[in-house]
Amino acid sequence: MSVKTPITPVPPPAGTARAVRPRPGLALAVVLFGFLVLPMSMSGTTVAVPRIGADLGASGAALQWIVTGYFLAASSFMLVTGSLGDLFGRRRLYRIGAFVYLAGSFAAAAAPDIVVLDAARIVTGLGAAGVMAGGGAILATTFTGPARTRAFAAMGTTSGIGLAAGPTTAGWLVEALDWRMTFALFGAAGLVLAAGTWALAESKAETRPTVDRTGIAAFIGGLVLVMFAITQGSQAGWGSAWVLLPAVAGLALLAGFVAVERQAARPMLDLGLLKNRRFTGWLLAALTMTAGFGGLLANLPTFLQGVNGASTGEAGLTMLMPTLPVLVMPVVSARLTARGLVAPRVLITAALLLIAAGDAWLTVLHPGIGALGLAGPLVTIGTGVGLCSGMIDAQAMDRVAPSRAGMAAGLLNTVRGTTQALTLAVFGSALIGVLRSHVGAAADRVATGDLPSGAEHARMAAELSGAWHTVLVGAAGLVVAGAVGVWVLLGTARDPAVRAAAADRP
Repeated sequence: MSVKTPITPVPPPAGTARAVRPRPGLALAVVLFGFLVLPMSMSGTTVAVPRIGADLGASGAALQWIVTGYFLAASSFMLVTGSLGDLFGRRRLYRIGAFVYLAGSFAAAAAPDIVVLDAARIVTGLGAAGVMAGGGAILATTFTGPARTRAFAAMGTTSGIGLAAGPTTAGWLVEALDWRMTFALFGAAGLVLAAGTWALAESKAETRPTVDRTGIAAFIGGLVLVMFAITQGSQAGWGSAWVLLPAVAGLALLAGFVAVERQAARPMLDLGLLKNRRFTGWLLAALTMTAGFGGLLANLPTFLQGVNGASTGEAGLTMLMPTLPVLVMPVVSARLTARGLVAPRVLITAALLLIAAGDAWLTVLHPGIGALGLAGPLVTIGTGVGLCSGMIDAQAMDRVAPSRAGMAAGLLNTVRGTTQALTLAVFGSALIGVLRSHVGAAADRVATGDLPSGAEHARMAAELSGAWHTVLVGAAGLVVAGAVGVWVLLGTARDPAVRAAAADRP
């Protein structure tokens, strides 16, 4: 999507050298391509999981880590890469991320077994962290005023298109070529992203670079341990030492991270950002939006293939239904808020409630359901996601100073990525937990769409549908609670942190 002129680039900070003349249009094109390809590879991998499992002889947790490992790595490092971009250069971190993403994708394409594939996907996630956090920071420091709002609306639209179109595109590619070639094609896109950075101008914060090594180690270690505990809960049991020990250790490290950041001269995360209640409100909106659709986006293709016998392409085509709203709704939300027709607080709350309504409506899911039966809930969810995508980044980034653009962009993407990883883990674990009381040890296989044939297939399909209903009702309730929290946080009439951030802008 293009952003209409006039485009107003942000003036370079004093003392910042730029080897390349700023080109706002080109910067937008490079960033948007990244926000198209990476979300597409995130969601698209889900439809290939059954085929990968069959080819590599893998199932259960090892197979789930193809998706979970990617999100875990990306979410753990987005805040880190965002802050490092402020220090060492946003373009540099974007370029490094693109090359790492390329290397991980090619390694995944050549993986001989599930262990190597899981490791390659983690590397791919590390690269994605640099591209996503760097891309948001590049836009925030390249544009200002209404042009920045339009640029972030374009980013939200493009990201939403990538997420929604990923299952369909990957489904076609997997059927026509193979899952290995599909990973290789996504890797080739990383080469294009890296090449595009040589035409971009560099920018960084004026502060002398120092690396918050203790904070980085505590944050990554804590997040990884907590995520590991959650992903293992359904396998080893929530009371197992394999779950409790890493969970306690992870929470202790995260608490230590907060303490370290309070004392650090150049913290990886300036906790003052979170004192801005409106910025925190938009963070909560990003979290709630992702929690509302992330689980079904990753797991519904598996249900359609395992229960309804849909092909990879057919499952991907069904997942295309949320795409149309995502194509147009970010533009609608940007125009409504820019013209003052609807307050951002009202629009974001309504959008989140649409996602909740779609989750609840999706409890019509049953064995044999067709595309027509799924259209209503999926389009409703897509409409809510599209409205959110057009607002969250633009509104949040307007509440921070340009000198902290990388940090803020990294924090936004960390919240989204962490929530996505948590949602994947919790959604899958909840399905398995509900199923285990009905089908016993077969719960792990049934939850991932590996259903037995014959007469037992119908019973297992019905049990899986019932588990979906339970989890979807819970997801809808969480989104409603999140929407209420967003409404409260964005309703603050007087917020000193907002005024301070505004005063810090050039």
